[in-house]
Amino acid sequence: MPPSWSQVNAFHPQLWRAVCGYELNPALRDELMQEVLLAIWQALPTLREHDRLLPFVLRVAHNLGASHVRTATRAPAPLQLDPAQHDVPDPATTDEAERARSEWLFEALVTLPLRLRQPLMLQLEGFDYGEIASLLGISQENVGVRLHRGRAILKTLLSQEDIA
Repeated sequence: MPPSWSQVNAFHPQLWRAVCGYELNPALRDELMQEVLLAIWQALPTLREHDRLLPFVLRVAHNLGASHVRTATRAPAPLQLDPAQHDVPDPATTDEAERARSEWLFEALVTLPLRLRQPLMLQLEGFDYGEIASLLGISQENVGVRLHRGRAILKTLLSQEDIA
């Protein structure tokens, strides 16, 4: 029997973070989240290993997120995002400092190339190198290289932020 929608709904925070890693614009983020949920709902009957529901839904989210980014790069340049309007609401997060860190991380992740962003986002969700390699269809060594390069860029961005 395929997993129920309530089981999928339990992974909403992970899906939301994945979507936030691909889109900063709140309206487009909501639209992407709807596309992800619809795609999961449509693909759910094809899931063979029901105990692998989280990797399955995250693979759908990351594939759609990557497709979204590719499509966005072909579109005309959007208007600048107003930082005062940018927020990443996380109901579980009430601490203002943690909210600021999350916002900074999402903004920094969006600046990374897609090939570096995806493994970092999956690692932040708790996946190990092997699982990330399987989800992205690359070798574990390549995962390590991409994670190292992505973290190095994030460290540089953080040090620049601290200086400013």
